[in-house]
Amino acid sequence: MGLTYVEGVVTGLSGTSRTVRFMVDSGAKYSLLPPADWRALGLAPKRRMTFVLADGTQIERDVSECHIALPQGEGHTPVILGEVGDEALLGAVTLEILGFVLNPFSRTLQPARLVLA
Repeated sequence: MGLTYVEGVVTGLSGTSRTVRFMVDSGAKYSLLPPADWRALGLAPKRRMTFVLADGTQIERDVSECHIALPQGEGHTPVILGEVGDEALLGAVTLEILGFVLNPFSRTLQPARLVLA
């Protein structure tokens, strides 16, 4: 299984933007920005949440919000304010907000199919 990366432009409330290379992680709930990125955008914590990693470890991180623009689309999304050593991740909530899913076979983002009940 390979890794999928996508470049996006992230914008804070001040209007400051930064290009970020995200690892697409459909197993991660929220997207994450490393400290250098979220600090450059002037993001501030809005709440603190507990997250469970794949190995069962629990960690606490601050969460904020930003605008993200990918080649496939753009929108407003919650984002984890990462700590030193954290990698930029594009998580399931952001993918859902933007209306995309990760195709694991082609390792590309594709429009999600809407199912109306």
